[in-house]
Amino acid sequence: MKKTRRAVFLPVLLMPVVLNAPEPVYAEGADTTAAMAYPATERIEHYDDYHGTKVHDPYRWLEDDVRESDEVAQWVEKQNKVTFGYLDQIPERERIKQRLTELWDYEKLSTPWQQGGRYFVFRNNGLQNQNVLFVKDSFEGEERVLIDPNTWSDDGTVAMRSTSVDPKGKYLAYAIGDAGSDWQTWRVMEVDSGMVLDDELKWVKFSGADWTPDGKGFFYGRYAKPEEGAEFQSLNLNRKIYYHRIGTPQSDDVMVYARPDHPDWGFWPEVTEDGKYLILHTSIGTDARYRIFYRDLSEPLGGMVELIDNFDHEYTFVASNGPVFYFQTNNGAPKRRLIAIDTQNPALENWREVIPESEATLIEVEFVNGQFLARFLEDAKTAVRVHAESGEFVRNVDFPGIGTATGFYGDHDDNETFYSFSSFTTPTSVYRYDLETGTSELLDTAKVDFDPADFTVRQIFYESKDGTRVPMFLAHKKGVKDDGTNPTLLYGYGGFDIPMRPSFSITRLAWMEMGGVFAMANLRGGGEYGEEWHKAGTKLQKQNVFDDFIAAAEWLIDNKVTKKEKLAIQGGSNGGLLVGAAITQRPDLFQAALPAVGVMDMLRFHKFTAGRFWTDDYGSSDDPEEFKALYAYSPYHNLEEASYPATLVTTADTDDRVVPGHSFKFAAQLQHAHKGDAPVMIRIETRAGHGGGTPTTMRIEQYTDLWGFLVKNLDMELPPMVESDQAPLGAQ
Repeated sequence: MKKTRRAVFLPVLLMPVVLNAPEPVYAEGADTTAAMAYPATERIEHYDDYHGTKVHDPYRWLEDDVRESDEVAQWVEKQNKVTFGYLDQIPERERIKQRLTELWDYEKLSTPWQQGGRYFVFRNNGLQNQNVLFVKDSFEGEERVLIDPNTWSDDGTVAMRSTSVDPKGKYLAYAIGDAGSDWQTWRVMEVDSGMVLDDELKWVKFSGADWTPDGKGFFYGRYAKPEEGAEFQSLNLNRKIYYHRIGTPQSDDVMVYARPDHPDWGFWPEVTEDGKYLILHTSIGTDARYRIFYRDLSEPLGGMVELIDNFDHEYTFVASNGPVFYFQTNNGAPKRRLIAIDTQNPALENWREVIPESEATLIEVEFVNGQFLARFLEDAKTAVRVHAESGEFVRNVDFPGIGTATGFYGDHDDNETFYSFSSFTTPTSVYRYDLETGTSELLDTAKVDFDPADFTVRQIFYESKDGTRVPMFLAHKKGVKDDGTNPTLLYGYGGFDIPMRPSFSITRLAWMEMGGVFAMANLRGGGEYGEEWHKAGTKLQKQNVFDDFIAAAEWLIDNKVTKKEKLAIQGGSNGGLLVGAAITQRPDLFQAALPAVGVMDMLRFHKFTAGRFWTDDYGSSDDPEEFKALYAYSPYHNLEEASYPATLVTTADTDDRVVPGHSFKFAAQLQHAHKGDAPVMIRIETRAGHGGGTPTTMRIEQYTDLWGFLVKNLDMELPPMVESDQAPLGAQ
């Protein structure tokens, strides 16, 4: 059966937005260049002792849940009033919003997938808030709407977050997320009739649904119901795996596995395609250093077998052939390889290498049509190689250029698979790939209101502070000259083994149309070059990530792509931390900053919701040595009296992954420490979370304000319009 990690068409969004802004605090025509008057934020004398070091936390009270604290809610209201009073006075916002809306209004579709002879795909007709799931009974059949989440709420904030179809194609299990929260409620639908069954599974987070071959039920993971009022802040501990049988209440679900002796362990279930084994990926953090447990489902009294009994290396299950399990691993291969383990003879010396490590970084492997489809990164660009089950190389998959390909899912006996391809200046195209002939058939290409020939992409390499060679992509309109005058947006992430790849984005396209250069640096900490690259940006080495980012900015200035007065930086989540650290370490280097949903208090992040998972990348202030490293760069704690870049912090009240208290405290301290005239503000959304499921209307509003903020603070002149105000922004 298909893996529950199947790509679902839910566009990635790292920054939330505010939809219903309060009335502006400025009068019409007010001078927004004058020094800002920020709301007074109470400072308290709260100190914590970390291994003998007393640390002041003057805004501890802003950690309280905005839904539970009147004081925090009033602070949010006052901050939003100042922020929108400023943003509403930027005249270019309306033009930006108009063009974003025009660009966004095109039909989008996901990578299709097949299950039980049926074909499923997500579509969006252009400006729908949420994507609609369609199904057809054969490849040539007629599509029909299966689920339209746009009917679930008036404001579009209730979203479908994940799906799983049973092997026979009879049932669809799907997860519903409300207001951007990571908490999900799972429901079940009959595909034929479209009837939603009574099944309802609550308090599910970070879980798919993996079906048994008979289609009678599925395995999933959940947590205990949190205490009332603590749903969005309490730690996620004691995850348990359950089996749910269709047609029964959740209270009857059978608990399959739990480890109360290790409340910090997480479990992710997967059923082998033959239905014989349940695989448990067991983790203590966010990376793939899994312990691997399995259970023979044909043995009713059989227990869990610990195949991999340590957290030393990555092991990701790919497929099985009877008792032989295939895993992607970095054991003995920092850039990963594919191995086979015979569970009847599992000693390390009996493991068999199937696809060896190469110069490229192995990202993911699928087993379809008796072949392994191995997806690699070559300097952050996608390459896919087909191998026989024996490991013998068969062929490369040819792509239409340099970019990113996703998909390639399927079953062992499928003779077809599907994938999508895009790049910075190439909208998404969807292909059907024939695994017998190795040919790709173009099914559809996104028709966006622009000409890709007007833009160009280049990749450069620069040296970081310690001499490390780091890649960076630059995308912009043709004709842009390296004369030091270009408004430039530098984007980065640098963490959790996640690679930054060239892919299509409407918001970045709009930025380039406005005359801006978009730069994306592939920093250490990411997954571009395997384990060593990742580890070089974690824990005691995290400063390397900030050094890489700062060096990217310096390269852009030294090579006259831009100058300090025209340079902005952006990042979300771990990238929000990156931007926060960058402006505290080099406030002189940037003109503007857009940190979104960032991890800003590095001493307390592990005390809220999913924060405990991140200690494998960041370390923990509970450890004396790691505390010193964290304290040295924690954005909240390193804001001192200085003139900081114009900064627009963004977060949301329902972000239960990086709780908004991080951004609240950072913004309050930034306003307290800032000695310049540039605006330093925060924008707080209600009924939004960390980004997943954010409706289209909110995203357009968000980027209207982000780009408007940059136009104002980078002193940009938008390209002229033509004849009518309805002409596209940037038309010549």
